[in-house]
Amino acid sequence: MAETIIVGVDGSETAQRAAERAARLASNMDAELVVVTAHTSDNTEVVKIGTDTWILDDAEQAGKVAEQCAAGLRITEPTAKITATAAHGKPQEVLVSEAERLKATLIVVGNVGMKGLGRVLGSVATSVAHAASCDVYIVKTVK
Repeated sequence: MAETIIVGVDGSETAQRAAERAARLASNMDAELVVVTAHTSDNTEVVKIGTDTWILDDAEQAGKVAEQCAAGLRITEPTAKITATAAHGKPQEVLVSEAERLKATLIVVGNVGMKGLGRVLGSVATSVAHAASCDVYIVKTVK
């Protein structure tokens, strides 16, 4: 049975570093990597400027963030099997639920928010580490 690794991204540089580490792991383990972005609202907004109309959708934008990251990872790790998805909810809840849904063996997250006040208030990494039913790899993305 092929293993599945989940990595959460939000478009930030630190999330990108965690995703790069996850892609290397997936490639080395011959595992599938699923790049996940969470969106906390299901807003859709229509914006009209002159004769142009744009539809801004939170779910669609989150999906684009995940797919952009996945596309870059496919270039740097061409042997890795990489897919992208977006889901509604808080990042920590989305990562844990996607890992359970896909029967993932590993969740990869960055260490943002694990120092100072963020450590007291909680971080995505801390929340995932406590709630996940699989292993969690915390990448040192912030010094």
